[in-house]
Amino acid sequence: MRVPRLIRQLGLAGLLAMAGCASTPPAQFYQLQQGSPALPQTDKGVAVLLGPLKLADYLQRETLVQRQADDSLVITQQARWAGSLQDDVAQVLLRQLAGRLDSSRLALYPDRVGFKPEAQLLLSIGRLDSGPYQPAVLEAQWRLLDGSGKMHDSRVVRLEEQHNGELTDQVRAQSVLLQKLASEMSAAVTTLSKARVATERDAQAERKAGQPRRSEVPRIPAVNAPVPGGAAEVYRF
Repeated sequence: MRVPRLIRQLGLAGLLAMAGCASTPPAQFYQLQQGSPALPQTDKGVAVLLGPLKLADYLQRETLVQRQADDSLVITQQARWAGSLQDDVAQVLLRQLAGRLDSSRLALYPDRVGFKPEAQLLLSIGRLDSGPYQPAVLEAQWRLLDGSGKMHDSRVVRLEEQHNGELTDQVRAQSVLLQKLASEMSAAVTTLSKARVATERDAQAERKAGQPRRSEVPRIPAVNAPVPGGAAEVYRF
């Protein structure tokens, strides 16, 4: 009598376990949107090194973080990133910079073998999140260095983007914020690149101005040597 009862108990436990598995919704995976920037048309353009790129510790996880009205953070186990969020952020920015600068000469730190940058962007993201009733917010600091490592620009930014509350639209809003950040950084790189070209043009003009023209090369004057008898003959050396 005990064996059938044990079998019934095991069968009931199995059914409960199956019911629990059936009630757990499957995980949903999300990825940032790169937008649709125009691809570079040539292999020329300013050479830019992106990175080091630092992401806040609370963002370095597989699951999405939801910010609540009281500013607390909630981890959503069923909503996950499809891969590393830091790598995803880097790829979005890299693609946006390439399109906005019309340059295929970009590299992601530390992969810089054989690459000589004319500009380098250092980026630290302290906040990138949203919530069901909270807008998407991006807080970051970036610095722009020239090829010699001299800093030319530095900004602390805070950007917001509204959404409809759904996770899919929250990810879209966060992607838009990164695209706006790339627009700001690319504008600074363009300004630096134009200043570098103008400096090189002025230096080249100065070098040309310092060279004597062919018409200005001094000639040896003719010498009139007196000849007995009053006649004069011209000698040229």
